[in-house]
Amino acid sequence: MSLAHYRKRRRFAETPEPKGAKPRAANAPIFVIQKHHARSLHYDLRLEMRGVLKSWAVPKGPPKRIGEKHLAVLTENHPIEYAKFEGIIPEGNYGAGKVEIWDSGTFENLKTDSLTKCFKDGIIEFRADGKRFKGAYALVHFKEKNWLLIKIRQKR
Repeated sequence: MSLAHYRKRRRFAETPEPKGAKPRAANAPIFVIQKHHARSLHYDLRLEMRGVLKSWAVPKGPPKRIGEKHLAVLTENHPIEYAKFEGIIPEGNYGAGKVEIWDSGTFENLKTDSLTKCFKDGIIEFRADGKRFKGAYALVHFKEKNWLLIKIRQKR
């Protein structure tokens, strides 16, 4: 999966964001949720998939109760190194504002298909293991870049 769109939108001489070098070698894929104080406060959910972080902007933050649904807008892929990024993106740059890590951890795909196939099919079900972001969730595609992030009951 490409980082071309991510790199095209940034001026790395002006922003402390990572350019992205190489994929991470590990067993369990990672996630990060970053609280982003940009034009409007939102949370960025990022799931590791094929060497990049697939990213969604979640204006209301992660849902807390089973059945609760929050809009998640698909954005550009981010490099794996972005999972550790906290800092200020300077004014005049794409995404200007403060970025802080709200939670991070690992996640498990709850489907038998690969994450890539789940993404292409428009439904990703996963179990997150973070400090704040825990339990089963689904990302369901419904229109253009719009998805729903839903807290679900994990099937046993």
